[in-house]
Amino acid sequence: MASILNSTLIWRGNKYQIKYIDANTFDDLPYDRCQQVYGVCFYKDKMVIVKGESGSEEKGWGLVGGHIENGETFEETLTREVQEETNMKVLKSTPIGYQKVVSPNSSIDYQLRYCAIVEPIRKFQKDPAGSVEEIKLIDPENYKNYFDWGEIGDRIIERALHIKKTTFLVKRKSTKK
Repeated sequence: MASILNSTLIWRGNKYQIKYIDANTFDDLPYDRCQQVYGVCFYKDKMVIVKGESGSEEKGWGLVGGHIENGETFEETLTREVQEETNMKVLKSTPIGYQKVVSPNSSIDYQLRYCAIVEPIRKFQKDPAGSVEEIKLIDPENYKNYFDWGEIGDRIIERALHIKKTTFLVKRKSTKK
């Protein structure tokens, strides 16, 4: 059964209503209202997190991702953001869910969340856009040491771990002699 969670966020002095919904696809969402794509990215048994520059709006630790550029698909956005922010490539990805954000003026936007398996392309270098200063590979169970987004954040990480285990699990062949 899909989870639906409700929350309120005060950001820059404004109150936003957030509704999180589990989703296996984003096909029914209005493309022009989808504003961002973020991924719970895994490299082997670790979760990849990024730290925004201290002067940027996104300072502190969080997930990899960002805004959708004109004409990009959601998957293209995830792939580009992962490469720009971490110097990694997406091997596999699937939707986790989305947040429906109602702003104080009643406009509605959507923030998409993916689960992704990634691997390094080359050594990390600072994000050319300047928004990420560091990446870290952490035990997913310890993510709250870096960020805590309440019940919705817990559900996003819980669902990503479940998808990683059940959907992306690589079955190894037995090597009997």
